Amino acid sequence: MENSGGIQASLPGRYATALFELARDAKAIDKVEASLATVRAALDQSADFKMLTTSPLIARGAAIRAVEAVATMLKLDPTTAKFLGVLAENRRLGQLPATIRAFRQLAANFRGETTAEVTSAHALTTDQVTALKQSLRQRVGREVSVDLSVDPSLLGGLVVRIGSQMIDSSIKTRLNTLAHAMKVGG
Repeated sequence: MENSGGIQASLPGRYATALFELARDAKAIDKVEASLATVRAALDQSADFKMLTTSPLIARGAAIRAVEAVATMLKLDPTTAKFLGVLAENRRLGQLPATIRAFRQLAANFRGETTAEVTSAHALTTDQVTALKQSLRQRVGREVSVDLSVDPSLLGGLVVRIGSQMIDSSIKTRLNTLAHAMKVGG
């Protein structure tokens, strides 16, 4: 759970903890986690859905109705669908990405796993994700669940965060390092 300073950092953690406890009590952690992965993918792929979650101009009632429609369309489990409704009602849909990350971390900890946040320039294939998990498992010595996101500005490569450790093999960082070295050396 995020706990790096201030109420803003802890708000997604509180929401994620509440959702996790509901999912655990209903023995639905895997279902909720799968639904949240679907929501995360929808946020990455749909500009309209992302705008719904971030725009302060959308009225509370309209946001609630829109989230209910999205939950039905994405076939989300009832716990996650209801949770999205609560976020919409409380005008906290903007906290959704951080809440999903915090939930995944709680679920991984519950299973005895470590969570790695992986950002790539392009979506990874199933085989690439499997190979990445295996490599990370060897590095950290325990099972690793990955939270995948895409950032085309990386150009290529990966940025992996495990706790406070970061592995940045992105082309963007390499080019920036090269450009800096040329300025300093030239």
